[in-house]
Formats: sequence, C-alpha cells, structure tokens
Amino acid sequence: MKTNYQVTAGLRQRSTKGFTLIEITLVISLLLGLIAVLFIGITAYKAGSDKAKCQLIQVTCQKAVRSYQNLGSHNIGDAVTEADVVGPGLYAADPGIVCPDGVSVLSYAATIPVEGTAWVTCTGPSHNVANTAGW
Repeated sequence: MKTNYQVTAGLRQRSTKGFTLIEITLVISLLLGLIAVLFIGITAYKAGSDKAKCQLIQVTCQKAVRSYQNLGSHNIGDAVTEADVVGPGLYAADPGIVCPDGVSVLSYAATIPVEGTAWVTCTGPSHNVANTAGW
C-alpha cells in the first residue's frame, strides 16, 4: 500500500492512502486463478456424481426386475419390458429412467437376465456397474 503526502495551500500535510494498480491487478489475477480451479473441481465432481447416479439407477432396476421375476413366478429368459417393471405402482417407481449426464442412453434387455447379468446397461463411459455377481 502506498501513502502519498500532499502539501496544500495552508502548508499542512495530508496523506492519501490507496492501492497501486499493480497491487489491484495482482489481487484480481489471484482471485481469477482460484475461481478457475474451483470450476475444474466442480466439473470433475459433477461427472463423478452422474456416474454414481447412473449406477444407482441400474442397481434399482436390477432389483425391480428380480422382484418382478420372483413375485410373478416368471422364469429366466421370459420376455419383460420396461413398462412391466418400472412405473408408478410397479416394482420401481419411475425415477426418470435416463442417464443423468444427459448424453448417454440406458438400454433394457428384452428378457429376464440370468444371474450375474445386468438387465439395464448404459452407453456412458464407465457408467456400467463393474461387478454384477449375485445379480
């Protein structure tokens, strides 16, 4: 911070305090750098949360199709559609079954899958559940 002393007509000194242009520029550039880092972190967080939500939707739909199979006495390989399993009053309430990233697409198998196979898959990068053993 710079202090300037000015002499007025009455020979009294008056000080004016303020920041130099370089100091203000430095503070602004530092703040902009911190904001840029924040935006990068938010983008990575959003991508991770989209992936986790997509996997949660897949797990929920898998449990719903197994409930449909068990409670309806259906067999592995029987035909099943999304409308049979997902929707109000069915085995999974309609959570807006779309991939949260807005780009990827969820696809459903046409039949009840064998154990260990996912009924719902996503086209998103690494959105599919890695371990489906016991499904």
